[in-house]
Amino acid sequence: MIDLSIVIPIKNEEDNIAALAEELNRVMDRQALEWECIWIDDGSTDRSPSEIDKVIQANSRHRVIGFEKNAGQSAALWAGFKECTGKYIATLDGDRQNDPEDIPHLIDRLEADDADMVNGYRRKREDSFVRKIASRIANGFRNLTTGKTVRDVGCSTRAFRRECVDALPLYAGMHRFMPTLVAMQGYKLAEIPVNHRPRNLGTTKYTINNRLWVGIYDIFGVMWLKKRGFQYRIARKSGSPPSTR
Repeated sequence: MIDLSIVIPIKNEEDNIAALAEELNRVMDRQALEWECIWIDDGSTDRSPSEIDKVIQANSRHRVIGFEKNAGQSAALWAGFKECTGKYIATLDGDRQNDPEDIPHLIDRLEADDADMVNGYRRKREDSFVRKIASRIANGFRNLTTGKTVRDVGCSTRAFRRECVDALPLYAGMHRFMPTLVAMQGYKLAEIPVNHRPRNLGTTKYTINNRLWVGIYDIFGVMWLKKRGFQYRIARKSGSPPSTR
C-alpha cells in the first residue's frame, strides 16, 4: 500500500489539466510520500481526455478513469475511491481553485492521529456573489437540520483515512455531505484553513439549480440516514470460515 492517493474529478477542464498536474507534481515531489493521482473524466466533450493522456505519459504516478457519459461528481469520486491504493485519500477539484500546496498540511494533521478526516475551510472564497450566498444558505440549512460537523462542507480540499470510504452511501449528491456522512459512522473530523483561488480558465458548472436547490433537497435524505442509520466497531473475531472445496 502506498501513502497517498489523490482523486481529481473533472469535466471539460482542458485548459486547467496540464497546469494542475504540474503544480501537483511539484508539491508532491517535495514530500517523503509515495503517491498516485487518479483523474476521473466524467464524460468530457472537449480535449480533456487527450490532456490527461499527456499527463500520464509524462509521469507514471498519474492514471485515469474515463466515464462513457456524464454521471456526476459523486459517481466520479466513488469510482476514484475504489481505485485508490493509498493509506490516505485526498481530493481536489479540477478547476485549479483548490491549491495542491494544502495537501501536505492535510496529511500532517492526519498523521498527528487526532482525526480520521481533515476538511479544509476556505479562508477567502474567490467566487461570485451569487455562489457565495448560495453556499452560505446551503451550509446554514445543512448544519441546522443535520447537525454541525465542519464549517465549510462544500470545500473539496480534504483528506481522510481510506477506511472512511466505507461510511459513504452511494447516491447522487454524496459529495456534498462527505464530512457529515463520515461523522455519522463515528469517525473523528478536524478542520484546517486552506487557500482558495479564482477560476481563471474554463467555465464553471455551478448554477443555483444544480447546487443550491438540489443540495437542500438532498439534506432530507441525509436526515433520514442519520435517524435510521447504525454503526458498530468489531472488537474481536475468532474461528475460520468454512472451506469452499
